[in-house]
Amino acid sequence: MSMTLFGLGLLYVVLAAVLYALGFSAIFVIGLTGAMLLGQWWFSDSLALAAMRAVVVQPEQAPQLHAMVDRLCAMADMDKPRIGIADSDVPNAFATGRSPSRSVVVVTTGLLKRLDQEELEGVLAHELSHVAHRDVTVMTIASFTAILAGFMARSAMWGSMLRDRRDQTAIVFLVVMLVSFLVYFISFVLIRALSRYRELGADRGGALLTGRPSALARALQKISGEMGRIPTRDIRQMEPVSAFAFAPALTGGRGISLESILSTHPSLERRLEQLARISTELGER
Repeated sequence: MSMTLFGLGLLYVVLAAVLYALGFSAIFVIGLTGAMLLGQWWFSDSLALAAMRAVVVQPEQAPQLHAMVDRLCAMADMDKPRIGIADSDVPNAFATGRSPSRSVVVVTTGLLKRLDQEELEGVLAHELSHVAHRDVTVMTIASFTAILAGFMARSAMWGSMLRDRRDQTAIVFLVVMLVSFLVYFISFVLIRALSRYRELGADRGGALLTGRPSALARALQKISGEMGRIPTRDIRQMEPVSAFAFAPALTGGRGISLESILSTHPSLERRLEQLARISTELGER
């Protein structure tokens, strides 16, 4: 999934480079790139629902789930998002949407089967924190900034090098693309770090909202343990929305590795440590 997202961003960079090399103005290229990202952000809830084949349910269809979200939203003083259920044995949940009024929180049938009421409430509070923090908007802006940084570096190099080496256009193009790739890669790594802090923020927000960090910790441990027993084919159903999910299909360890650097989520150990500290701060028994 990391490589898929990286490839998508790199596609924007290459598209911008080709358009700019063909003579299109910088304003047109930046505007087109921004419009494409705007479309993804604007329709993020619909795209995620379609990717997971989730169905939005009404209160009469899932009364307990709606009652739990109603209570959490009242405690958080926020608008209630739409509620969806995805028919998947993968125990997970995600929230997405361009604004609190246009958001959706989705849980899988596997999650509903495996968690008790307190644990489910902790997961829902985590997802509602994403909505309240407008994390989808934050990540979209960050992505556009990364693409813009790559485009600016490429434009500056393209102009200066072509003035000096008009007879070596092919070499200039390769050098410019290499530098653009490196700038985008650095930006991509920074975005993944932002995503991990976003997850820690949602964990903290959810724990403080319910006042039961231990319930959220139990949910994380239970889900992480169950992931290892889910068939790989079923896990891939979560890939289109893994950046927004409660727990990724794969989790890295505590050490620094390429997987941990590119991961959208902190390690399970780090999340549990933070929840343990919050539990101590709240005096939870």
